[in-house]
Amino acid sequence: MVKLKRVLRHLFAPPWAWRRAFPQATLDAIEAAIRASERRHGGEIRFAIENSLPLAWTWRDASGRTRAIDVFSGLRVWDTEANTGVLIYLLLADRDIEIVADRGIAARVTSADWEEIARGMESAFRHGDFERGALAGIAEVDALLAAHCPPSVHNRDELDNRPAILGR
Repeated sequence: MVKLKRVLRHLFAPPWAWRRAFPQATLDAIEAAIRASERRHGGEIRFAIENSLPLAWTWRDASGRTRAIDVFSGLRVWDTEANTGVLIYLLLADRDIEIVADRGIAARVTSADWEEIARGMESAFRHGDFERGALAGIAEVDALLAAHCPPSVHNRDELDNRPAILGR
């Protein structure tokens, strides 16, 4: 029964639902925060929003974490020179936030630290404050990256800063 409810929730999630939570101004603010953040450290941040999982993913009961790892690969977050890419993934239908870090930063930051950031974001989202939650999460990821990944001499921007909207 729980699986069927989840399949139906994903199947009937309106394709435009992400726009209500993340209007253009919020997407612009997220992009600006990521761009500013990446000047302070050697990491790369990607932010991805997905309304719902494809039917095949929900039918096989794939977790948000499994999907986040797939998105991490698909958006090539792993493909940075220092292996310090971080994906912040939001699965709106499940109200799930997953943070996936590449091996260069995952070796220095605990999974509990990432989980704490995600829970803080979820708290803001539960109150309908998506922009504040997203920006706070980015600021916390920024602080961890700044502490563990100093910028290189040629600190180039390797990944797109614009939030990725998946499954439009």
